[in-house]
Amino acid sequence: MTKHLADRKRTNEGARLSRYLEIARQDGEEGSHPATKALHSREATRLAGQRIREFTEIERGRTV
Repeated sequence: MTKHLADRKRTNEGARLSRYLEIARQDGEEGSHPATKALHSREATRLAGQRIREFTEIERGRTV
């Protein structure tokens, strides 16, 4: 008896990420859209994660 199709391990896990990184390395910043350049150069803030957490709690119905 063989395993069900859903029980088999995927062989292409992480393929999307590796392809994205490959394209990013090839094109670099000079081939990117200006909006993409702005997003990459923008400083990451800790508040962004906090805001996402707060929005998800509101969405779940948890208000303090």
